[in-house]
Amino acid sequence: MSKTKINYVGPIPQLITSSPKETRWWRRLPTGFLGVVVVPTLLVAIYYLLIASPLYVSEARFVVRQANQSQATSLGFVLQGVGLSASASDAFAVHEYVLSSDGIQELRQRFDLQKILAPRGGDPLTGWPRFWEGDSDEGMRKAFKRFVVTGYDATTGISTLRVESFDPKIAQSLNVAMLDGGERLVNRMNARATEDAVRDAKRSQEEARTRLSEIQSQLAAFRNREQFIDPARTATEGSALVGNLLAAIATLKAERAQLVADAPRSPQLPMLDSRIAAYESQVATERAKIAGASNSLASKISGYEDLSLRRELANKELAEATAGVVTAEQEARRQKLYLERIVSPSYPDKPTEPRRFVAVLTVFFSTMLIYGLGWLIWAGVREHRQLG
Repeated sequence: MSKTKINYVGPIPQLITSSPKETRWWRRLPTGFLGVVVVPTLLVAIYYLLIASPLYVSEARFVVRQANQSQATSLGFVLQGVGLSASASDAFAVHEYVLSSDGIQELRQRFDLQKILAPRGGDPLTGWPRFWEGDSDEGMRKAFKRFVVTGYDATTGISTLRVESFDPKIAQSLNVAMLDGGERLVNRMNARATEDAVRDAKRSQEEARTRLSEIQSQLAAFRNREQFIDPARTATEGSALVGNLLAAIATLKAERAQLVADAPRSPQLPMLDSRIAAYESQVATERAKIAGASNSLASKISGYEDLSLRRELANKELAEATAGVVTAEQEARRQKLYLERIVSPSYPDKPTEPRRFVAVLTVFFSTMLIYGLGWLIWAGVREHRQLG
């Protein structure tokens, strides 16, 4: 049996398969992660860190209140929270006006808004018009709203007006002009409220004055027609005259009786009888003037008293209407609105917008959250398919 002879040739080469070069770390990232997180964050970082123009922010604080408005109570704060505060409504009216077409039109009379919103060398995504926006007036109004922020603190009732611009002086000037426009709006609201409050009172006053004038004209015509000032006074004077005549008649009759007793055939008796008859005739005439005849004072006193009563009522009505006008004017002044500046528009010494790193981090974490939620959903669907 022959022995097996092993000749040593050399070490057996190891069976090592050549491994590919290590891939770079970003190539090991999932495609979905790159598309959802990395690319958007990179684009946002490029824009905010390299392209976005700096913006200067001018801020002002003001309050719209009534002249007699006192410090709100805890119940007032609760009512403000449910929208029942009048001062909040007035403040919101100012907020809406400064961003309305009328408010912006006032600004355009003082500023070249097109030049302000689209400065030379400005950021094309921040200025106006952006490539997807129109260059109409409505487009300018919508673009202007991007540069203005209004806020309201329901606890203190203080409003905030923030204006952004590519130039610090322009930001402050726009803020001042918008506050001036808000003050003009408040003044117009005051004038309209005062006019509405006093209009009805003045109308009532004018109607009362007209009625009084008509009654006085009727009373003057009555006096001219009847040729006396006051029939009641005339009747009183007539009654006094009748009383004097009756007293004279009584005196004459007493004198006649005495004369008859002393000298029944006295020649003075016919004279006394004539005087007594004349007095009695005068009494009958005066009594007829006062009452009894169709044209007596009694028939005229009722008409005069009716006119006098109507004049008295008209005077009282006019006095009440005049007092109502005074009260309405006082109430209007008491409810007059004021726009009081708590903090005047500031002059920004450095740009504060955009917050570049905050924006980049916000996009990064937001896309991370979206990617994480999407990955969890996809993993759940895949596991469900495998189990099925």
